Amino acid sequence: MVLQTIDWTIVGVFFVVVLSLGWIASRTAGKNMNEFFLGGRGMPWWLLGISMVACTFSADTPNLVTGMVRENGVIKNWAWWAFLITGMVTVFIYAKLWRRSGVLTDLEFYEKRYGGKAAGFLRGFRAIYLGLFFNVLIMGSVTLAAIKIGAVMLGLDPWVSVVGASIVVVVYASLGGLKGVIWADFFQYSIAMFGAVLAAVVAVRQPEIGSLSNLLSNPALTEKLSFFPDFSNPSVYVPLLIIPVAVQWWSVWYPGAEPGGGGYIAQRMLAAKNEKNAIGATLLFNFAHYALRPWPWIIVALASLVIYPDLASIKAQFPNIDPEYLKDDIAYPVMLSKIGAGWLGLVVASLIAAYMSTIGTHLNWGSSYIVNDFYKRFINPDAKQKDLVRMGRISTVVLMVLSGALSLTILDNATQAFNILLLSGAGSGAIYLLRWFWWRINAWTEIAAMAVATINAFILVLVIDDADVATNILDGFTVKLLIAVGITTVTWIVVTLLTKPESQATLRSFYRLTRPGGPGWKRVVAEARADGDMIDEKDHGRAWEMPIQILCVFIGIIVIYSSLFAIGNYIYGNPGFATGLVVLALAGTYFLFKSFSKLRAD
Repeated sequence: MVLQTIDWTIVGVFFVVVLSLGWIASRTAGKNMNEFFLGGRGMPWWLLGISMVACTFSADTPNLVTGMVRENGVIKNWAWWAFLITGMVTVFIYAKLWRRSGVLTDLEFYEKRYGGKAAGFLRGFRAIYLGLFFNVLIMGSVTLAAIKIGAVMLGLDPWVSVVGASIVVVVYASLGGLKGVIWADFFQYSIAMFGAVLAAVVAVRQPEIGSLSNLLSNPALTEKLSFFPDFSNPSVYVPLLIIPVAVQWWSVWYPGAEPGGGGYIAQRMLAAKNEKNAIGATLLFNFAHYALRPWPWIIVALASLVIYPDLASIKAQFPNIDPEYLKDDIAYPVMLSKIGAGWLGLVVASLIAAYMSTIGTHLNWGSSYIVNDFYKRFINPDAKQKDLVRMGRISTVVLMVLSGALSLTILDNATQAFNILLLSGAGSGAIYLLRWFWWRINAWTEIAAMAVATINAFILVLVIDDADVATNILDGFTVKLLIAVGITTVTWIVVTLLTKPESQATLRSFYRLTRPGGPGWKRVVAEARADGDMIDEKDHGRAWEMPIQILCVFIGIIVIYSSLFAIGNYIYGNPGFATGLVVLALAGTYFLFKSFSKLRAD
């Protein structure tokens, strides 16, 4: 494909706007770490919510969804739709706890919640493990998508796509810090969503399809359209629905959907003005992420099955695609190649926006770990704020270089990276939910879970073939996930019970700071009162809010799933059922805010 003058003009204007936002934000970002990594802790809910959804709208996300739909149909999306449960738990239970903690990064939490050398080790190790290795893997998978898009749409060599896609994002992320990233996210998300909708419209208007109704009635899609699996076939509904909903959401650590919040989601909550803004931001994020965003990608994926029913048909039209990158996820950029001049420039800009919003977030997030939780904590505790900001900018560049190298040498498809990430965090998720509410969790709990989960992932991905563990009901990857969850969970529970709890001083300090309440802290609170220490003074005599919070979680899940499937049913031509779901969503929203108003927020 060849971009015309108007296309290049649109892309050029996009770059100018993004770089300008980074330059404007740089005026305050360089003052100190609080400004560079948290935007001064004064960000509003709507801006943070859009930023959250923008940074999870990556260039590889539509590729991933396309690959899922082509391989297993629309129902395969439950692999990530199930994480809505995690999201709602974060909104109504954990958002205000994170904001109360007052930490700069979620890794700093470790030395608030735990004590001694084990807590220090956990913080430092995870700073490198997550901030460097894990983060580079994520950015590498995102950059892989940029490579595929550049190859299909523009005929670019992989290294050209990597260099071209990296330079601008490194400049504005290193100059403007989190504030620059967040404002750029707001602009980029608008462009990215417009491009996604435009791609869906163009896809259904292709001569082979003609209209949305023709697409949905095409015989090639008969087994791909259902929102839910065939419940008469356990080999379909167990791995595609039951496992994600019953196990995956609470047991697996995954970036952007961490049980209890964490990573860049926690970073946004920590950057909020107050608890109410932290809650509002995460609620907006979950609604936009799960209810509004999936359908344009799904439509393009379904259309691709009609026009390119297999990889051979893609190869026939694009013979120069490197066989290493010829997987089902490449069908998305292949479909984008059908967009005409002018519109093509907007779509290219939207893809660049999706890429940059995610990479910018991961660069700032990973850099915050390396600087605050490793360099400042262990290498140079007396470093001046200006020096720490400079280290943040240097680490931003280093992270980008490493992720580009990974995408060029190892990764070959988005699903591969998604599976590796799921397995490497399998079994540790419950800890992130319980550590706020059960005093007995200690640093060794997390160390054991981290070590075992990593070993599990290494063995299950590199040593054991999926076919060797597959059963009549469960595919090989699902069996691996259950094995990893079981081994890791049993390990950390045993380690918790066999090791000493944290000191009373550490536990009381954490409770006084975050005030989680509940029976899991009853012993600590009782012992503190006996010593004359009213650590629960602010909430003493008030009812524990968990019952209302769980009710809000339940209603929130109903509202967002109803909205998701209402949109889907309108698209599928079922207006009556869709309208019923809209009514349910609106009624749920009313009761949600009525219940939410009963919760206290500082």
